[in-house]
Amino acid sequence: MHGKVPLSELAGRMNRFRILMDTADPAWDLVALFGKINLYYFTGTMQDGMLLIPRSGEAVFWVRRSYERALDESLFPDIRPMGSYRDAAAIYGRCPDAVHVEMELLPLAFLRRFQKHFPFSEARSVDREVARVREVKSAYELSFMEHAGRIHRRVLEGRAPAILREGMTELEFVTELYSVLVEEGHHGIVRFGMFDTEIAVGQIGFGESSIYPTCFDGPGGHSGLSPAVPLLGSRERRLKAGDLVFADIGCGVDGYHTDKTMTYMFGRPIPDKAVEEHEHCVGIQNEMASLLRPGIAPSQIYDTIMGSLSPDFLTDFMGFRDRQVKFLGHGIGLLIDETPVIAKGFDEPLLEGMAIALEPKKGIRGVGMVGIENTFLVTPGGGRCITGDHPGLMPVW
Repeated sequence: MHGKVPLSELAGRMNRFRILMDTADPAWDLVALFGKINLYYFTGTMQDGMLLIPRSGEAVFWVRRSYERALDESLFPDIRPMGSYRDAAAIYGRCPDAVHVEMELLPLAFLRRFQKHFPFSEARSVDREVARVREVKSAYELSFMEHAGRIHRRVLEGRAPAILREGMTELEFVTELYSVLVEEGHHGIVRFGMFDTEIAVGQIGFGESSIYPTCFDGPGGHSGLSPAVPLLGSRERRLKAGDLVFADIGCGVDGYHTDKTMTYMFGRPIPDKAVEEHEHCVGIQNEMASLLRPGIAPSQIYDTIMGSLSPDFLTDFMGFRDRQVKFLGHGIGLLIDETPVIAKGFDEPLLEGMAIALEPKKGIRGVGMVGIENTFLVTPGGGRCITGDHPGLMPVW
């Protein structure tokens, strides 16, 4: 049985959230949370229910299923069973005119079902406040992320090269890599907050598969199994000498993730120009890491880096052809894609304890996606990497 999230940890999260709400909307009255990741963050268990946080009074976690498991797993002070929202509504009486909910997450039909019993007239977003309280990780949270980072390093820097063999398919590589990750302690899933996003393990590609178009908002690509399942890897694409192998993989322990990308040269070196571009990406990562200090805004880091790059290098940087993304890194924790983002518009200064995945990458025609990604913690001395320090582009022959 895994340990329970300490009560002090849950209380600290709730207190910080209330402070943020008081600042963002001093007249707030009631917050209703439904998303399983947010429910886990605030209660320590991931059940079907809702967390009601009133401005005056204590928060209550109303659980539809499983109330028994919620009591077994969670130290949250007030957990109650409900058959429907009607049960909770009967306790609260008058509903405020405005209720804060997860606007980025809830389907409209879901929201309307909730409003049948809580007849508020205005739904307001609580997404930013929840995201902000989750941005800074506690020592408790970082212990899981550091563990995930050690697994990431062992697997992608140590064990993955031994998996690669001539003639294997992309699907064989990713499934064997997944098995090793789970064997090492990976919790077996990678979670994203981006709407309707599915990622089974990560993005895997041999050669130009790694720059194949994809709906995923990231610099890399892959073809996947089929148009219906553009995940995992191809059953047909086989590894051959001279291939670049691109592996952008998430790893997690007890809900908390790290993100890391390694590239491998299989059989023989890739062209010198591609090697040079890769090394440039590694230098960009290291420069960004040096800037991950409290008080520096993510947008400032983005502008500094992008302003230092030549027009020639910017071609196919952070995505091949017209598929370039508008960021250089992203926050990470219970989700792979958290805030803050190293991008324009993220002007609030970094804080110590934030975790950021930096991923400078560049598409190369005829080769694939070179570059690197590692997860760093914001410290007064700059970013501290927790996923290993190998510069990538590892030779395997």
